[in-house]
Amino acid sequence: MGFGFGQRRSGRLPAEITSFVGRGEDVAALGRALEQSRLVTVVGPGGVGKTRVALRVAAEAAERFPDGVWLAELSALRDPELLPGTLATVLGLPEQTGVQPLDAVVDFLQQRRALILLDTCEHLVDACAMLADVLLREAPGTSVLATSRQPLDVPGESCWPLQPLGGAEAVELFVQRAGAVVPGFAVSEGNREMLDALVRRLDGIPLALELAAVRLRAVPLEQLVARLDARFRMLTGGRRTALSRHQTLRTAIDWSHELCTEPERVVWARLSVFAGAFDLAAAEQICAGGDELPACEVIEHLIGLVDKSVVQRPGGAGDTYRLLDTIREYGAERLAADGGTDEARQRHFTYYGELGRRFDERFLSAEQVALHAAARDAEDDVRAALEHAYRKPGLETEGLRLATRLWPHWRAVGAMSEGEYWIDKGLRAVPGDCPERAAGLHRTGEFRLWLGDPAAALGRLTEAVGVARRVGETGAAEMAEAELAATRGILAAGDGSDVTADALVAMERARLRLIEVGDPARAALLCHEAAAVRAALGEPALALELCDEALAQLAPFEDERYLRGATLMVKGVSLWVAGRGKESARTLRQALDSVGRIGDALAARLCCAGLSWAAAQEERWIRAAWLLGYVEAARSRTGDTFGMFPTLRGLHAQVRERVAEALGEQAFARWYGEGRRLSMREAVTAAQADADRPTAVPPPRGAGAGGGCGLDVLTRREREVAALAARGLSNREIAERLVISKRTADAHVEHILAKLGVASRTEIAAVTGQG
Repeated sequence: MGFGFGQRRSGRLPAEITSFVGRGEDVAALGRALEQSRLVTVVGPGGVGKTRVALRVAAEAAERFPDGVWLAELSALRDPELLPGTLATVLGLPEQTGVQPLDAVVDFLQQRRALILLDTCEHLVDACAMLADVLLREAPGTSVLATSRQPLDVPGESCWPLQPLGGAEAVELFVQRAGAVVPGFAVSEGNREMLDALVRRLDGIPLALELAAVRLRAVPLEQLVARLDARFRMLTGGRRTALSRHQTLRTAIDWSHELCTEPERVVWARLSVFAGAFDLAAAEQICAGGDELPACEVIEHLIGLVDKSVVQRPGGAGDTYRLLDTIREYGAERLAADGGTDEARQRHFTYYGELGRRFDERFLSAEQVALHAAARDAEDDVRAALEHAYRKPGLETEGLRLATRLWPHWRAVGAMSEGEYWIDKGLRAVPGDCPERAAGLHRTGEFRLWLGDPAAALGRLTEAVGVARRVGETGAAEMAEAELAATRGILAAGDGSDVTADALVAMERARLRLIEVGDPARAALLCHEAAAVRAALGEPALALELCDEALAQLAPFEDERYLRGATLMVKGVSLWVAGRGKESARTLRQALDSVGRIGDALAARLCCAGLSWAAAQEERWIRAAWLLGYVEAARSRTGDTFGMFPTLRGLHAQVRERVAEALGEQAFARWYGEGRRLSMREAVTAAQADADRPTAVPPPRGAGAGGGCGLDVLTRREREVAALAARGLSNREIAERLVISKRTADAHVEHILAKLGVASRTEIAAVTGQG
């Protein structure tokens, strides 16, 4: 279908995988509206093409927003409370203790020129209106482009009602999509009248046209038009103007539903419980049911739905599928009418509950990285599963168990506030003592500790110990007690008070107990947390000993990355405290290898902090400056960078002053700003590569000067600019050649110099192999 897009990184605009037809006037007018108003809402019925048009407008406006165009897809989000956190995640902003996600978003956007695309707002219209209003008032450089079936009704909003396609454009869209079904299909004198009649009947609605085009596989055009005409006469009693556009779309979907076999209709209805993309394994488990539809037959019917354009394959390859919102809503209605909603949602919950079980039980296995990736991909459906569990009487405890089992995911992606939200929802629903409540209190206590709020962690961990003791979970109680001891140690290190001997003894006793019972994962976890306490207390020798012991315990688990990265991070910081700067930097870069694979935002910023100190010590001032910028941006967005190492705050401030003095105010501001704009992935890649400039990643092995390796880091437009700059053209000449403004050409050249890590235009040719 024409509404499918290629796979992409979260938040960035997707690549178009089908042609964009018509809409030239709409796109141009919306572009002008976006120049005049900071909030533009594209409104219209489902299937009219709001998302596709908004994406094209955003792409064409991208040059005006140097700090990025960010897409927040909201169709799968049902809880308005999670809207600010969802946008924070899109922007790459993990949470911060004591700071609401909305405040973190505003803080991030206040000094930036960015465009936020809020797609599919109608079911969250009040929350989207509040968010847009706050951004307009608090982030003057930020604009918002929204799509909705109704206006947001915010002061300053410019609404653009998107109409269906006109006759010629509607025919062009149908012919292009028909050509994909029937090779060689084209407009001719013999079919022009029938095509005109068809697009009139379908009212120019793009989704309806695309669904109709698929039917050409089964019937020729003349029969298609005749059957469609008969259907509409029946629905309207012969009055051609009586059918609304909403009914037209509904009729087109009804029509596609009739085209399906009965098993395909069952699969369509059951697939409607998915909130986001799904794979074949998920589809088989949720859609299969009894002898009438065994799991082995689901793929056949899924292929049939793909062929009929009911189900999309977003990237055009692989086994990832999804439903358009309108198609999902239709399927959900059919599922409810058949009385199958509860059963399908229960199977959906069971499937994602199994993901949580695997996450918990195979924490140290070779599946670790894949499980983290699976959890990231399944976030929308995990939310849907948890919502179902907390609404369904008797399922609340299982919901709490699922939310708690995913604690490594919430921590790694920097979404501990959301993890705490779902666990707390379960804790309220399950007030009585049980193992799940003890685990939930324990994990949210850890979240508070990692976010630099040990005082709040104390209460949760103390309660977790009590619950675990009362339900006979001795091992869980010992782990919670050890975490409690670590929390007290970190509190003491932060305020300068004495650490009681009992606290440290409790940590050591728990660690030895875990080793004794054969639980190396949690023993290693305690080792590195105990090491953090010792390093914070100025006892690096003991800290390093504990880190080495943790790494030894993890040695048999070759594919483990989560605990290894965290332990190497603590070891790197401990080496710095011990005065071994070069070893510290080497260890922190090793840590980033694991941190980057898992996507551990907390560990990444501490590694980058330590590497900034090492760079300053070596007088690599530019590297130190951008690393400091990234750490500061991460701190302002995610909480206290030194929550586990409170004694290092002063050192970090001293390093910043020294680097600023060495570079001078202007140069420091430039490179510090470069670091603030980096994503975690970009910062980790450059820091791990020991690059002096943030985007100066070493070329692939075997590529030398003149090999063109530098082009890989440039956008298409930047490659065009680089080619002209390498030939000696001035910025003004480049602007004239590419029909862009001189200011835009200046910005492109500056970005190219930074990305390639070169100091002047004359070096561009050597790095890119152009000239």
